[in-house]
Amino acid sequence: MNANIIFKSRWSTASFGDTADTSPVELSALGAHLELCQRAHGRLFFLQCVAQNIHGFVIGRFVTTLVAVALLVGVLSLAL
Repeated sequence: MNANIIFKSRWSTASFGDTADTSPVELSALGAHLELCQRAHGRLFFLQCVAQNIHGFVIGRFVTTLVAVALLVGVLSLAL
């Protein structure tokens, strides 16, 4: 059974048969996005990452953190 089967592609692109090319609007949006990414990874990016990690740690242990802060405040108030 040697049947010649020809498969047609069943996908299409947004170019509708034309050559795929970028429009000025798309290039402008890409430029704005890249500029935003560069600003987001600026000088304070490391501090933002540290703050997010600390926030995740504290939120995961919220009750324990409240007890630890209350104990610290209690010890400091007795020491003064």
